[in-house]
Amino acid sequence: MLLPVMPPVSPMLAKSVDAIPDGAFVYEPKWDGFRSIVFRDGDEVEIGSRNERPMTRYFPDVVGAIKENLPERCVVDGEIVVPDPRAGRLEFETLQQRIHPAASRVTLLSQTTPAHFIAFDLLALDERNLMRDRFEDRRKALEDALEKARSPIHLTPATRDHVLAERWFEEFEGAGLDGVVAKPVDVTYQPDKRVMFKIKHVRTADCVVAGYRVHKTDANAIGSLLLGLYKDDGDLANVGVVGAFPMAQRRRLFEELQPFVTQFDDHPWNWGQEEMGTRTPRHSEFSRWSAGKDLTFTPLRPERVVEVKYDHMEGERFRHTGQFVRWRPDRDPRSCTYDQLDEPVKYDLAEILGS
Repeated sequence: MLLPVMPPVSPMLAKSVDAIPDGAFVYEPKWDGFRSIVFRDGDEVEIGSRNERPMTRYFPDVVGAIKENLPERCVVDGEIVVPDPRAGRLEFETLQQRIHPAASRVTLLSQTTPAHFIAFDLLALDERNLMRDRFEDRRKALEDALEKARSPIHLTPATRDHVLAERWFEEFEGAGLDGVVAKPVDVTYQPDKRVMFKIKHVRTADCVVAGYRVHKTDANAIGSLLLGLYKDDGDLANVGVVGAFPMAQRRRLFEELQPFVTQFDDHPWNWGQEEMGTRTPRHSEFSRWSAGKDLTFTPLRPERVVEVKYDHMEGERFRHTGQFVRWRPDRDPRSCTYDQLDEPVKYDLAEILGS
């Protein structure tokens, strides 16, 4: 492989803002998948990741589609996603399962849960390095390069219309998308720099605090609080964690929570429920995603309620780590159910992909 831009390349990043900025921007949907920079030189293809590690072996289906649809020599920034055609939305949890050590499993998953590649920037084409070009010019070159591309390779929608971008922000969440990205029209491609803007949904939920993990540097400080919501059948489901605290607050929390520490025998997330198939934090203790991490936790009596911010759900769980807002001593833990969650209106993913 010999391209004008060679791997590895760190992707250009976006900083979070509260509202969609108005002005000289190109607006795009924010996809919820694996950020990937694709390098193609004839029959040679490499798929880079956010952490610059190659993902090529996990997505043979995408490699084949790249050879059929992308120019012979190019470097394209985009996102690998897995759609659920029945639900008409993206499925990040299914996408995660595509990263598997066994080659036979990789082959099977490429057939049963095929991935798509959403292209949104062009770093090189033929012998040209485009990283110093304006984004608006790179976008036009990308449109020309992918004019004949077909599914599962897609060109992300883009607009200069602020009103349309606001509509996308509201509607596309129902298809599993993550928000909107605003890209300055004149921005050059700057690896690992936050020069774009991302706008994501923010919601709040009152959750039961049912356990904690200690901080990796201090056994007397809280690393994260484990959150739960009650299901219709009365089971307490693990929905995620909240963990961004100053160290002084982590130590205070550790002291405050000691009176609530209990045994697993008396806890909703005990080994008995684990064996019956209820999802608990203990599912993660031996996951391939957590290699080298200690994910054991201390159980707490489910008596305290916390209000947290979150962006959206992935199945029964928060897609990303929640943010602490405040304690809710006025809430009965049993009243913390899924009924309080805001459910986005469904939107057909095929309408966004277009092909």
